[in-house]
Amino acid sequence: MKKIEAPTLQDAYTKATEELGCSITDLDFEIVQDSSRGFLGLFKKNAIIIAKCKNTFQNETPNRRKTPPKSRQQEAKKDAPVPEKETAKTSAISPEQSKERRNHRIADDIVNSFNKGNGDPAIVDAIEYDIKELFSHSCFDIEVTEVGFYDEKTIKIKFDGPDAALLIGKEGYRYKALSYMLFNWINPKYNMLLRLEIAEFLQNQEEHIRKYLEPIKANIVKYGKGQTKPLDGVLVQIALKELRASFPDKYVAIRNNSIGEKYIIVNEFANRQ
Repeated sequence: MKKIEAPTLQDAYTKATEELGCSITDLDFEIVQDSSRGFLGLFKKNAIIIAKCKNTFQNETPNRRKTPPKSRQQEAKKDAPVPEKETAKTSAISPEQSKERRNHRIADDIVNSFNKGNGDPAIVDAIEYDIKELFSHSCFDIEVTEVGFYDEKTIKIKFDGPDAALLIGKEGYRYKALSYMLFNWINPKYNMLLRLEIAEFLQNQEEHIRKYLEPIKANIVKYGKGQTKPLDGVLVQIALKELRASFPDKYVAIRNNSIGEKYIIVNEFANRQ
């Protein structure tokens, strides 16, 4: 048996197969500790498994692989019929075998989760488990009240609780930091966008953006073009969605100014001959 430690279970399985020299289907292992991303870099845990190859000759070199000579008794035993009681005994599944099968199912689910398409409920289950594990270590009295699909390309995560306002922070600075952190975990891993709601903060921001865009929309109708002021984080995405819905026949895009701030422009599409 060999103890293997890696950042994730998938990495641990890969490392075990490399160090033991066998495929994952020939791997006999036990999960000692699941991995955890921690919270803002704290409480992070690596995955730990204890593994060995089912084939005891798997790790030996070809020159050392020798088959011991068989005695006449062994040959006779091989040819003898198997009693019914012995057959029934070997067909029974022991608790260890049941645990082994469960661990292999967990491993398969983890490996397959990387290949799941958008809209798969397994993605929601995996994200919900990781989010709850992450915030179980936080100092905020909050609860994950919803994890699901907002649309086919967006995951919605909602928090609520007595400390929701503290998680938002003054002028939403903690909300922006948390949204950025979660997006940079969910998007590369699952190829999904994020809609983060803490209490009613995002809903209130959407209403604020709609009111802000009213005079801008009027100018666009009058002059055929316009642009917003620099917007932060999720606000630029809210404004982009709102303007594209209001002006489907115009070019609506995000631009960066000289200091890297994002704003939205609305123009006529270029005339192509």
